[in-house]
Amino acid sequence: MKHKFQPDSYKILIVDDIPDNLRLLATTLTEQGYIVRCAKSGSIALMGARNDLPDLILLDINMPELNGYQVCEQLKMDRTTSSIPIIFLSAQDGIQDKVRAFTTGGVDFIGKPFQVEEVLARVRNQLALRAANTEIRILNEELELRVQERTSQLETANRILKQEILQRHQLEKRLRHEALHDSLTGLPNRNLFMRQVERCLDNVIDNPEEQFAILFIDLDRFKIINDSLGHLAGDELLIACATRLQECITEQNTLARLGGDEFTVLLEQVKDVRDAVIVAEKILQQFATSFDLGDRRLTITVSIGIVIGDCEYRQETDLLRNADTAMYRAKEQGKARYEIFTQQMYLDVMRRLELEHQLREAIANHELVLHYQPIFSLDSLELTGFEALVRWQHPEGGMISPGEFIPLAEETGLIISLGEWVMSEACRQLKTWQDRVPQAQPLLMSINVAGEQLHAPNFLSTVDRIIAETRINPQHLKFEITESMLIGNTNQVIMVLQQIKSRQIKLSIDDFGTGYSSLSYLPQFPIDILKIDRSFIDQMNFKQQNLEIIKTIITLAQVLDLQIIAEGIETEEQHQTLKSLGVKYAQGYLFAKPLTSEKAEMLIIEPINLSRRSYP
Repeated sequence: MKHKFQPDSYKILIVDDIPDNLRLLATTLTEQGYIVRCAKSGSIALMGARNDLPDLILLDINMPELNGYQVCEQLKMDRTTSSIPIIFLSAQDGIQDKVRAFTTGGVDFIGKPFQVEEVLARVRNQLALRAANTEIRILNEELELRVQERTSQLETANRILKQEILQRHQLEKRLRHEALHDSLTGLPNRNLFMRQVERCLDNVIDNPEEQFAILFIDLDRFKIINDSLGHLAGDELLIACATRLQECITEQNTLARLGGDEFTVLLEQVKDVRDAVIVAEKILQQFATSFDLGDRRLTITVSIGIVIGDCEYRQETDLLRNADTAMYRAKEQGKARYEIFTQQMYLDVMRRLELEHQLREAIANHELVLHYQPIFSLDSLELTGFEALVRWQHPEGGMISPGEFIPLAEETGLIISLGEWVMSEACRQLKTWQDRVPQAQPLLMSINVAGEQLHAPNFLSTVDRIIAETRINPQHLKFEITESMLIGNTNQVIMVLQQIKSRQIKLSIDDFGTGYSSLSYLPQFPIDILKIDRSFIDQMNFKQQNLEIIKTIITLAQVLDLQIIAEGIETEEQHQTLKSLGVKYAQGYLFAKPLTSEKAEMLIIEPINLSRRSYP
């Protein structure tokens, strides 16, 4: 029997179609003494698991041919492999992905990118649990054998048997508790919570007049605290949060930790949604007080999603999904608040998922187009360049606002591929104009760069490749970044911006004045241009405060020897005011709207008479 946990006696099968992931996990686990086998596909994993039974499987979800869910299902249907514990590893860590992972038979779920320490801890826990179960089975077998062998020594055998049965019951009780409770906080875990919800759901189906409620609670900004102070401090904070949450509910209700910084509350009997709101408001009030953890004082808020369970529901997973949806709506609305689930939220999520799918296809199939907004010199009214703006003409939904799909692209990571396409297309277009039209030789092309792009490890190599492929002179490029991108990890941002500048590409801060960054940091960044946000331009002739802000930005630019571009100019009054203040460059509907590539080329060839404002 494996009374003592020894890694070198356990075989682990790693299934992942990405060689780097296989190599990292295999090396790490081998160094810990485990016997490691690897598989690059689901079919190889199935064959390997049946021929050489592993003690544990680490299984990726997204793989060609058979995905992780399908592999898990086939293993669970096979009697020889059904008892092997499976831990899912995936970048898809949404609530639906986790629910499906556990539904198909997984025992744990680790999101990517993962922490090596977390993987090792969870592997060890599962193997220890498997060892304990094996020990129980062997113990039972031994007990039966002893009863048969010692029938002649009943008194002694009974005494030994009673003692061993007691030990077995204690072990089983401990294992059952560990299987249904969170090891860190001692709270019920997901498995126990879902059983409780299922019981409540059965009750309301039989008694349609009754209701219950689920509160889905997520700590705001917990990742920042965990990353900056370390996992030990993060665990200490989670325990303190669990204690504070317990103070907000009665013994008749259930508080559980689903994992990470997610907690849930089950209110088993409510008259209406107001009962749940009372609990939510009590929780928000409790978290308004900071936490004293040793020599640290930390403040953390929570976002809460509320869903009412009634006879309309049939699956407990639907309730948890809807509570999670309401919680994310609370985060979108500013955090530190609660939101009650509505059907419209579900429709919005479905639309968002569908839009994400369509956006992926649009990027892959090159269905997006660029429009180009001209930038003019306010002194000479000459064209100096364009800003490349992406547009999406949806085949069914018509023109979709960039304000809708750009945030979606940033949230889903699609902004990397989208930004790369925009940069490549804008560079290609400017080089085409310069090759065909002599007047295009001095023009600059402004390209918006998202924070995710700037922090991508291959961003600079992507820039170099696009410059080489399009044969564009980098001196004619200008990258526009938002002010908020300069906040946090300052040294890394400065290093990347300096690398961009070394390629003779100009740098501009877009929407300057709205990002709330410290002005003391600004001289550290190799910036060429400040772009005054349109929100200040809109009201500068009506609000003295906005005009003073613009004057301050202009003075700051002069001190730092930076150029100024004003965006969103729509009236002649705005034009003249900015010109009198010394602003050199501008763009806006007063001069020209964003143009198709064909109309932009016409503008280059035949400059418009801006005094007549005749161009569309």
